[in-house]
Amino acid sequence: MQEPYHFPDLASIRILQITDPHLFTSEDGQLLGVPTIRSFGAVLNAILREPFQYDFILATGDLVQDHNREAYHRFANMVKPLAKPIFWVEGNHDLQPQMSNALSMYAQIQPHKQVLAGEKWQVILLDSHLPDRPKGELSQAQLNFLAEKLAAYPDRYALIVLHHNILPTNSAWLDQHSLANADQLADVLSDFPRVKGILHGHIHQEVDQMWHGYRVLATPSTCIQFKPNCDKFTLDPIPQGWRELILHPDGTIETQVKRLDCNDFLPNFNAQGY
Repeated sequence: MQEPYHFPDLASIRILQITDPHLFTSEDGQLLGVPTIRSFGAVLNAILREPFQYDFILATGDLVQDHNREAYHRFANMVKPLAKPIFWVEGNHDLQPQMSNALSMYAQIQPHKQVLAGEKWQVILLDSHLPDRPKGELSQAQLNFLAEKLAAYPDRYALIVLHHNILPTNSAWLDQHSLANADQLADVLSDFPRVKGILHGHIHQEVDQMWHGYRVLATPSTCIQFKPNCDKFTLDPIPQGWRELILHPDGTIETQVKRLDCNDFLPNFNAQGY
């Protein structure tokens, strides 16, 4: 069994989340009018200008759009300047084994699905993707993995990471693609009061809400944004973004979403879906 990745000397844990870049193999690939390589590059450059000193990065799925191994290599090369370990989960647009095979070639990008962060926290990464289906589900193996890791370190606070959303977005077109067995996830978590947060991507918008006593955080995409509370597919003109988190030794989570300070990557607002 894979050993956890251990950051031994940290008190407060500083994490950067990037999500849903939807990169293409082609340099000029676009998702609904947004050149995703350029928008991702703009986000990375903005991150590097920020004073936030992160310890590691969570990449929460849909790293590529065209299912091509070369697009994963592009992702890996683009994130090199971030210069910290990167942990990842699969999204519904990702494809295995291409994803694992490509990312495993880069020392910066870690295969570990459990991170022991300092002496107080653990981060557990779950695979919620279903091949060729947009909705998500946690397999019994993933639920067992989660329970096992939580039980192994009962005194640590925990942050759970996956791709799919737990809570409804009040958008009918999008909510049909959420995590199908969120109730089973809640059942597992109910035995572990030190779980403090659930972090995900997928919905291309910001969320910070409570669910069964857990703080649920969703983060904007680095490409297109979905407008909240819209039953039909609707794009949002708000700029691309990322999330900064600080996990404090008392179990609290401090976090904020940052966005590009320009609006250079507007989508095709006439799009009916993708």
